[in-house]
Amino acid sequence: MFDRLPEYPWEQLKPYSAKAALHVGGAVDLSVGSPVDPTPAIIQDALNASSNAPGYPSTGGSPEFKAAVVEWFERRRGVSGLKPEQVMPTIGSKELISWLPLLMGLGPGDVVVQPKVAYTAYVVGAALCGAEIISEDDPAKWPANAKLIWINSPGNPDGRVLDVHEMKAAVDRARELGALLASDECYAELGWGQWSDKLIPSVLDPRVCGNSHDGVLAVYSLSKQSNMAGYRAAFAVGEASLIKGLVNLRMHSGLNTPGPVQRAMVVALGDEEHVAVEKEIYRERREVLLEAVRAYGFSVAESQAGLYLWATLGEDCWKTVDRMADLGIVVVPGTFYGESSTDFVRFSITATDDKIAEGARRLRDAIGLSKA
Repeated sequence: MFDRLPEYPWEQLKPYSAKAALHVGGAVDLSVGSPVDPTPAIIQDALNASSNAPGYPSTGGSPEFKAAVVEWFERRRGVSGLKPEQVMPTIGSKELISWLPLLMGLGPGDVVVQPKVAYTAYVVGAALCGAEIISEDDPAKWPANAKLIWINSPGNPDGRVLDVHEMKAAVDRARELGALLASDECYAELGWGQWSDKLIPSVLDPRVCGNSHDGVLAVYSLSKQSNMAGYRAAFAVGEASLIKGLVNLRMHSGLNTPGPVQRAMVVALGDEEHVAVEKEIYRERREVLLEAVRAYGFSVAESQAGLYLWATLGEDCWKTVDRMADLGIVVVPGTFYGESSTDFVRFSITATDDKIAEGARRLRDAIGLSKA
């Protein structure tokens, strides 16, 4: 009865983590994208101040929370005109991603579409309800029986950013099929290169979806930009009737975001300074690691935003994982993210400054480019 999903993929990394741990100085674990920096004090203070919460929280979100999300989307994502009834909090973004197909009533005979290079939770959602999963980036190739289509921009693991034209093509095709177009946008505040100072488009942008949010849903998390992974602080915004239906099902299921967490999100969404500070920390870590990864011989693809380097040595990814473990570095094989990624690995930049510097040093030492 529990065989609908294989063993959690990170279990396969354990032997390589153990091998890396034998390295002098221990392992540099660049495999998991979990924040390590402190949650900003203003967010901790908001949580503490709201800790007296004897009553059940609102499944649909408090009015204060909904207003904060609407204001944030206008200020930081260029999306105006949202209404509070289009917003709901979620218990982290992965929870909604994994359960959305089931909440939509999908099952055998229905198709869920994910990107060719895809975060692992989309296939989980399809498996839990018995739907078929298809990996396809080209909207023209999405099948007629597709009911839910996931896009992910910025992408995890590859850091790919979809522009307005690409997102509009996705929305147009999904509407033609009568499918829900769900956009996972959790890294939108973390753009690099050409996206460093530009707003990364949202599926809710009027240039993408026109004057209507029918058939679209945006999913966002504060785990990355605000170091709130332990809070399970996220939200979904989209077509009002869809949100109403999801809230009703979530009320029946007891899927409530705690009131203190909603209050902490209000404060986090209203403060841009801590996001800018954390982004600068990640920028410095990224530059240190990126230089060393390229010097070692990796080609880095996409990686335009987010917290990862998507890199290849042109060999089987598990060979690269083993090669890195010999250096005491743990990375993620591309096979975790789809059949089209068998020669890629993912480096995370969420480790501490010291760990990032040590990983970069080991990569340089391996090819005789040690720096003082």
